[in-house]
Amino acid sequence: MRSNVEEKIQLSLFSLNLDSYDRYIVAFSGGKDSLACLLYLLEQGIKPSQIELWHHLVDGQDSTLFDWPCTESYCRAVSEALDIPIYMSWRVGGFEGELLKQESRTQAICFETPAGLSQVGGTRGKISTRRRYPQQSASLMTRWCSGCLKIDVSRAALCNQSRFEHNRTLFLSGERAEESAARSGYEVFEPHESDLRSSKKCRHIDRYRPVHCWSEKQIWRIIQRWGINPHPAYQLGFSRCSCRACIFNQDEAWATLALLDSEGTERHCQLEDEFGWRIDRKGRSLRERIARAKPFPASVGAEAQSIIDRALSFEVWNQPIKLGSLWRLPAGANA
Repeated sequence: MRSNVEEKIQLSLFSLNLDSYDRYIVAFSGGKDSLACLLYLLEQGIKPSQIELWHHLVDGQDSTLFDWPCTESYCRAVSEALDIPIYMSWRVGGFEGELLKQESRTQAICFETPAGLSQVGGTRGKISTRRRYPQQSASLMTRWCSGCLKIDVSRAALCNQSRFEHNRTLFLSGERAEESAARSGYEVFEPHESDLRSSKKCRHIDRYRPVHCWSEKQIWRIIQRWGINPHPAYQLGFSRCSCRACIFNQDEAWATLALLDSEGTERHCQLEDEFGWRIDRKGRSLRERIARAKPFPASVGAEAQSIIDRALSFEVWNQPIKLGSLWRLPAGANA
């Protein structure tokens, strides 16, 4: 008997004709699920020339507090290896800027386009104070990082480029049902929030979550088929890629970060104390969580050092992206 999720998928995809779009945009974090979305498109015969990768720089251009230093260069390397263009976008000030916001407006959004760099927003909106970490919630009101640093950023980029008018665009993202109860309720196929097909602009944009019903094993299977070198975070034992300092990190992940980047992790501990507001739902401080946990075994020892160096490097990615028969399931995989 089919599950409710599978039935929803069948109904959602009834009207989807994958070949009917002019352009395909993959929200590409560099993590396993967005990588699987990209590889799925290629396996369905979509030409690389029709695909774009959009990567949101969660730290913006001036901060290094939340994301893996190597992520931007890794994403660019995947783009080059598969001959698919990539466009970066970010909120001015990044995650840290929004976290520390006090009696000010949310900053502008910058995004790369084929014609160059554009910037919108930042001059209107409510003046407010944040100074509180996002909370571990399905609500984007309290888990504000996803909305402010990703969803709003991509919406602004879609709504402020005339090249998306009078054609059909499919926007793909990698949310999966097994990740949470909230995500299991997401629609697989629906009009994107930036869609304006009924207006004079005729901006036809659909959203598709092609791996929504996939298990983690299926995700790693398609990556293995293509022999793609996964993000170093997975090789160090992390089950997720972005952000490095994710609010959903397990205690072991924070303990690992304290080992890899003691200065950056201490900054998070200090901010928790300064705000008087904990990331953890149970009210435990980061210091307490780190003290009681052990780092991931894959991140400890001499053999891990080269991976650690790669993960914490801002330099251009210098490792192969296509590993072929040398591909191995990373330590952070639960498959």
